Amino acid sequence: MTETALDLFVARVRDSWGTLSCELIANCSTHLAELLRAPATDQWRADLIHELPESRELYRDPVHGFVLLAHTETKNRYRVPHDHGSSWVIYGVLQGEMEMSTYSRLDDAECGVRLIKRGSTLVRPGEVQVYLPGDIHDTRCVSAPAIQFRFTSRDLRQETTMIRYAERGGVWVPGA
Repeated sequence: MTETALDLFVARVRDSWGTLSCELIANCSTHLAELLRAPATDQWRADLIHELPESRELYRDPVHGFVLLAHTETKNRYRVPHDHGSSWVIYGVLQGEMEMSTYSRLDDAECGVRLIKRGSTLVRPGEVQVYLPGDIHDTRCVSAPAIQFRFTSRDLRQETTMIRYAERGGVWVPGA
């Protein structure tokens, strides 16, 4: 049986898996960027492009717990600022463009908890973006349909420390 780019990605991530470190993030980022260049002949990739699923699990590691999902985003789809708790995530864009903004959380006696936008990055096909535990970001699809991969260190449905933010009076605050 022929090994696909997805099979190679899984094998390479498993081989380099370990405690969160600069090396692990660099390796996983490189492997995800390589996966984004998968041949159009790989059936799993062709299916994503043809079907444009809202969400599809591509792989879940039974030993280490990391998860790779594919999401199809519609133009202007916006996901509010959030973090991934104690987990980390690497996004990669297969097609389309995603704008990803980062925020800093400020907590002071006068204004309470609020977010300050630090900046934004336009993530294009073949590019990846890393968010470590506690990093706050949002995503917006700027050209559709966009297909992005979300590689997480663990299943985010089991992450209980995630925080989503809501806009109140022009200010982002905890509690979306």
